[in-house]
Amino acid sequence: MSKEKTRQEQAAGGKAEGVRLKGKKYDKELRRLHVELVKLQEWVKHKGLRVCVVFEGRDGAGKGGAIKAITERVSPRVFRVIALPAPTEREKSQMYVQRYLPHLPAAGEVVIFDRSWYNRAGVERVMGFTPEPLVKRFLQVVPEFEHMMIESGIILLKYWLEVSMEEQTRRLASRIDDGRKIWKLSPMDLLSYSRWYDYSRARDDMFQATDTKLAPWYVVDSNDKRRARLNIITHLLDKVKYKKAPREKVKLPKRQKRHGYREPSYPYKLVPQKY
Repeated sequence: MSKEKTRQEQAAGGKAEGVRLKGKKYDKELRRLHVELVKLQEWVKHKGLRVCVVFEGRDGAGKGGAIKAITERVSPRVFRVIALPAPTEREKSQMYVQRYLPHLPAAGEVVIFDRSWYNRAGVERVMGFTPEPLVKRFLQVVPEFEHMMIESGIILLKYWLEVSMEEQTRRLASRIDDGRKIWKLSPMDLLSYSRWYDYSRARDDMFQATDTKLAPWYVVDSNDKRRARLNIITHLLDKVKYKKAPREKVKLPKRQKRHGYREPSYPYKLVPQKY
């Protein structure tokens, strides 16, 4: 059995393949977890917590879907998603981590990075965008950077989503003829797909250097997207300790009286009702 297969089985709790979670059960569990995420949100605001969540992983591993599952029922003013584009010429001249610093959480915020400073250890390294000495230096210093984050009071969680070669192929191929997903298949994605083992080596080096006691990597088997999303949310709720925040009971106030107001006969430009 190959080492790659063994990793996939370990991430799946010893099973490389399993029965996929049914939609009805998934929806029920996700609804319950969404309630807990709202409780977490209110606690983060109440206590002024700062939470930083990093999502990394293979192309097609389901990072975007997992982030959407986390954020679809919470406030975007508390749960902020950061997905930075390619750096500008100015940003390329800055200290590498500089472009990420302004996005770190303030009090009462949960910041989710859809890819992060670990681009240097992954895509930049594999695609040759960054010289190897700079990559090695990054791997040396990033644990100290994360240590400073944690020392300042930030709760840092790092998730790596792992997917099998076969499942990645199925997902990327399904995007080719799907008008909703074709934007997810860039020339860079295609080139990345061809370099599976280069990415494996880069991931292994990254784990070796940055999977620390203070800021460990949590690996998620994402061959079943639904299970992966539920497992990530459950883990996140477990790692950020929270209680029900104090709140006054909500009661709708009485509406004001009309006081002579009349609806205008204004010629509104209405959206056609085609449905």
